Parts: sequence; C-alpha cells; structure tokens
Amino acid sequence: MNDTRTLYLAGPRGFCAGVDRAIDIVDMALGIHGAPVYVRHEIVHNRHVVEELRLKGAVFVDELAGVPRGSVVIFSAHGVSPAVRAEAAERGLHALDATCPLVTKVHLEALKYAREGYSIVLIGHRGHVEVVGTLGEAPDAISLVETVADVEALRLPNPEKVAYISQTTLSVDDVHAIVEALKKKYPSVREPAKADICYATQNRQDAVKELARRCRVILVVGAPTSSNANRLVEVAKATGASSYLIEAAEDIRPEWLTGDVGITAGASTPEHVVRACVDLVSSLGAYRVEEFKLLEERVVFPLPGELLVAARERGMDVGEANARAADRAEADFKIKHH
Repeated sequence: MNDTRTLYLAGPRGFCAGVDRAIDIVDMALGIHGAPVYVRHEIVHNRHVVEELRLKGAVFVDELAGVPRGSVVIFSAHGVSPAVRAEAAERGLHALDATCPLVTKVHLEALKYAREGYSIVLIGHRGHVEVVGTLGEAPDAISLVETVADVEALRLPNPEKVAYISQTTLSVDDVHAIVEALKKKYPSVREPAKADICYATQNRQDAVKELARRCRVILVVGAPTSSNANRLVEVAKATGASSYLIEAAEDIRPEWLTGDVGITAGASTPEHVVRACVDLVSSLGAYRVEEFKLLEERVVFPLPGELLVAARERGMDVGEANARAADRAEADFKIKHH
C-alpha cells in the first residue's frame, strides 16, 4: 500500500519587490552609515526579518521621539504621513524612504483627488500602518471603509464627486464586493487607472486558489500582523480548505496534516523560514514535495538614488538592477550642483 502524500509549494510566494527593496535599503544604510540605523516601525511585518536586521544594528522605534537628533531614520515599506516626514525634518534626522512604490502610488492618488475636491473613500483596515499613512495625506477628505455595510452608512457631501483608493494588501475578492457597493451607491465614482492592490498580493492569492484545488490543508507562513498573509488564509478558507497561519516551523501541529498539504508564504516571509516548514512537514510523514508556479515575477524596484550614489562612492556593489538608477541619480546631482 502506497501512503505517500504530496506537499505542494505554491509559487509565487514570499518576498515581493517592495519587501526586497525595503530590506536592501536597511542593509545598504548600515553599510554606508554604520550602526545604529533607526527604522520607524517594523520595516516589514515579519519578526524573522526584523530580528535579522536588529542583529546587524538596526534599531526599531514606534515614534521618532526615540531617535537621537541627526541620526539616520528609515521609513518602513508601509509608508508614512506627511506629518511624520515633517517631524523628521524638524528633528534634523537623515530620512531614507523605504515606502513601497505601490503604496506611494496610492498616496499620490489621494493627494490628486483631494486637490480636485473629491470625497475619497479609502478601502482598508483601520489601524493598519499603511492605512494610517495614507489617511495622513488628506485627513479631511478621506473616509475609511472596511465592509459593504460601511459603504451603505457613508454620507458624503457631493455624491457626484467621489473617488476610491485602497490598501495594497487586501483580498481581491473582498475589495471587489466593496467596489461594487460603491458603484451602486455612487454611479459616477472615480476609480484608480490601475488597481491599487499590488501585483504580489494578487499573484499570491491566485496561487492559493490553485493550491486549494490540489489539497485541502494549507499552511500560510507569515506574521499575525501581516495583512497579506492573513488575506491568504482567508482566501484558502473561502475555497473550503483548512488553513492555518504560522510564523515558523515550530508552530505546525501534526494533527493538522491530513492528506496532501500545501504551503505558501506572505510577501514578507523569508524563503529559509518556508524551507524549515517544508522540512518539518516532511519529517512527519511520507511526503513527495512538488512545486508549481503560476507565473514568474520579474518586478524590481530601484533603491533611492541618494543611497545608490553614496554606496558607489564607498565602492559598494549596487547590483545590475540598480545601476541605471544610480547613473540617473548621479546625473541629477551634477545638474543640481553645477
């Protein structure tokens, strides 16, 4: 009798381009400026990443009041409000911005709509760091909604002048339902030219749906504070699969593992943590590991120009992907200071 089971590894999974960029910014800042380098909030929502950077000399703070004047401070991938940027300038801090470019896109949309006099509906989770930063761009113009019921309760001053934006790490299906409710209530609502939910969030959710067609037990490796990891669990459960959010291999319970098993990871989960989970599951039964990949992600976000220029001056390798950005930054610097 053959009782071999299959352990499916979803792809894409794990680090997205925005997370890669944020971690690289902290690493490069430490290489250029030395320790300590301060980071406002967790650079990404994953304790493994945070601990690894802390060991290298990164100091994580909740507020800028904990940062000594003149120090280097890095804004996390989730973005910050203009008030935080102003506070950093007032305190004489050397600020480096690790905000994901896709979050920056949402901030710019909020500013644009606010300047044009629109009431802005922000779809997102109250209290999430990304949402707090976005709200800060136009607090008087933005209303936050989390559910269809919140849309029904909205009372906006001009129903003909409404626009919506969204947090980048939400469930695609949940946002669709809320958007449909908005369109029904405000038929002329403006929407982003391109969806705000990031490519990595959507790709990982699509991969989980495929995973759920192959197995009925799905482990999502990610932090409890990670929005995109929690959404992966919800997507898996919505398909009828049993799904569990785990931070590390030691969180896996043998009684969960019935039949074939699937593993995926949130966009801020290191691959070595995923591999440890694969090893643990494999040790608990006769599993054949099978990877599948819905698509190949080739998105790369360049690092901040000033960081690249400083790295080159110190003989650091900025990598092929950042070389053109470094060239542009150096050219801009020369033009400005000619």
